[in-house]
Amino acid sequence: MIKNFKKIIGKIKDMNLPQTDFVKFMEDINDPFIVLIACILSLRTNDKTTYPATMRMLKLGKTPKDFLSVSLEDLEKAIYPVGFYKNKAKQILDIANELYHKYNNIVPKEIDELIKFKGVGRKTANLVQSKGYGLPSICVDVHVHRISNRLGIVNTTTPEETEFALKANLPKDCWSEINTLFVTLGQNICKPVNPNCNKCKLTDCCKSYKC
Repeated sequence: MIKNFKKIIGKIKDMNLPQTDFVKFMEDINDPFIVLIACILSLRTNDKTTYPATMRMLKLGKTPKDFLSVSLEDLEKAIYPVGFYKNKAKQILDIANELYHKYNNIVPKEIDELIKFKGVGRKTANLVQSKGYGLPSICVDVHVHRISNRLGIVNTTTPEETEFALKANLPKDCWSEINTLFVTLGQNICKPVNPNCNKCKLTDCCKSYKC
């Protein structure tokens, strides 16, 4: 499995697939708080909408302390039209307030601590670990869950099951790049409906591929 997975990783990289501006941004930011709040915006929202909303949000602030002086109305205007923008604006302000007053303005590294914040699930917590802190962690979104099962790397029914199955079977030095590679593959090739198998280099190691 390990040898085969590293082959899969290499083949995805060889495809040199284009990344969205949001994916590129999340790869480069290396700031736990910004990763956290940007990921909250991205939930149930496409990257084309999330990226400009994130840029507008960051004009208001970049640290928990900054957001203490941001009004709910101003944040709602900045992040519109991301999905559930009113709820997300409130979540971000609540998290910023909690981080400032209870965590000394520092985003915790531990997943069990991160998921205590309202609106933060395991997907977001793992992304904070991997992109914010550079720790080995697997962020499982719909793309990672779908592609892992299609390839036959796992046989799971939920993203959480996929996360634990991948962590149990794959080497840690691969963990943090899985999300970016599988998201990019899912956005360009391995789509939920009508995947472009004729353009994919993984057909020889994909259990779902049919000639």
